[in-house]
Amino acid sequence: MKVQFFSRPNCHLCDEGLSILKLVQDDIHFEIEIINIEDDDDIHEKYMLMIPVVVKDGEIIQYGQLDYVTLYEAFLNK
Repeated sequence: MKVQFFSRPNCHLCDEGLSILKLVQDDIHFEIEIINIEDDDDIHEKYMLMIPVVVKDGEIIQYGQLDYVTLYEAFLNK
């Protein structure tokens, strides 16, 4: 399973979100593809007010304030 994590540098909420995502990764095996929204104008426009954003199979799983339980259950049921 591969999960996309949209963020940008110097984003405290993104750093926290990645830490939570990595905690979930300890319990459920998946790859994390980290995408810097500042590298692509279209992605930046789409996600700039939502980051961090976790996407799996093209579907937004969670954004903003990430939490372990929501991510864990979403990945377990997919």
